[in-house]
Amino acid sequence: MRKTIAIIICKLIRVVGKLFKRGSSLPGEVALKIDPNILSEVKLPKYVIAVSGSNGKTSTVEMIHEVLTSAGFKVAFNYEGSNQIEGVTTLILDDANIKGECQSDVILMESDERYARHSFKQITPTHFVLTNLYRDQLTRNGNPEIIFSLLKEAIHDETKLILNADDPLVTLLGDGHDNNVYYDINKYLDKSYIGVYDDGAYCPKCKSPMKYTYRHYGSTGNYKCSKCGYKHPKGNYHITNVDLNKGSLTIDKKYDIKLQLKSIYNAYNILATYSLCKELGVNSEIIIKALNSYVLKNGRVTEFKLEDKQGVLLISKHENSTSYNQTLTVVKNDPRKVTVLVLVDAISRKYFTSETSWLWDIDFNLLDSKNVNKVVLAGLYASDLAERFEYTTVNKKKIYVEKDIDLAFEYLKNETKDYIYVVTCFSDMAKVFSRVEVQK
Repeated sequence: MRKTIAIIICKLIRVVGKLFKRGSSLPGEVALKIDPNILSEVKLPKYVIAVSGSNGKTSTVEMIHEVLTSAGFKVAFNYEGSNQIEGVTTLILDDANIKGECQSDVILMESDERYARHSFKQITPTHFVLTNLYRDQLTRNGNPEIIFSLLKEAIHDETKLILNADDPLVTLLGDGHDNNVYYDINKYLDKSYIGVYDDGAYCPKCKSPMKYTYRHYGSTGNYKCSKCGYKHPKGNYHITNVDLNKGSLTIDKKYDIKLQLKSIYNAYNILATYSLCKELGVNSEIIIKALNSYVLKNGRVTEFKLEDKQGVLLISKHENSTSYNQTLTVVKNDPRKVTVLVLVDAISRKYFTSETSWLWDIDFNLLDSKNVNKVVLAGLYASDLAERFEYTTVNKKKIYVEKDIDLAFEYLKNETKDYIYVVTCFSDMAKVFSRVEVQK
């Protein structure tokens, strides 16, 4: 009886929430209070797919949904991004009938890396995609190895793990687990990796020095421990060629895909999607066709006009230097002359903190590039950014500091003729949209 009541109440609150454009966590939260064991009482479909990691969850889930829908699957997924246990509960109960039977062929969920262990106490994913584990939200998450230990608790023996073989910490999640699939980029990208810090210096298993044949960024690359022998596993699916300048990649020497966003992050997300869908038996041609026609929908890349000027908003994750570095690499690789607005006005949507030490982990030297004419620093933390830029190689004459966001955009309107990049986070995204004309 409690199960039925919980499902009905969840559905009713969900309907009302959609009318008022409210989040999708509340229906699941109420359902769990009515019946704390509700998820274990629901009949799940054949496939229950989870995606987690520091970066790439939302984009990967959206692409998986696109491919599986194209392949004829009926897919339920948390498109609003509510990825903790309450949101997952809403997703599943919203898809279920009154008897507690899911109606879709696939439950596809983005899962917060800290809370997957709670979501998966009552449900067992058939497939679990892990994208990466990096420094992310220091105030909330602490060290990446803390997140590793929490994710380890979420892994069931029956679950097939789809792991980024180039990330040594992600790969370690498969240690002692028999059902692993690995994906990697085995195209040598960078001969001289240099970063502000080196989290890949030591083996995550025994803490001895790690040796790399090559790196793509951060701790990601082809690695082997100098002591215990822990090493990059043999991949099942590969990107065999990638050209970020042209915006293209090749999977398994056969399948070509164009990159909407010329970022190695995007390449990994595409490969994770391809690997998962192949494991579900989807034909390669269907996957490639769907990925080539897919348009990013999550707002991380948004083209805009500012009066007569063209630009693009690139969303990074505040408190995540690796995310910023990939965004700044996109800017650096643009052949056009550009002006860059770096906006830090709020650090998090979920909690208040004025902690900005993560700015020092970002490799802002990437903006010391001939194509970058001007760097505008704006928002509440413009002074923190300015101090950080004092310790970069970026020409000080290129830097303009304006705390007031309106005045910063006025500067862009009046003082530059370049293509504009705006680099910020989800917390500040709306502040950009309200000042530009978004291109559909």
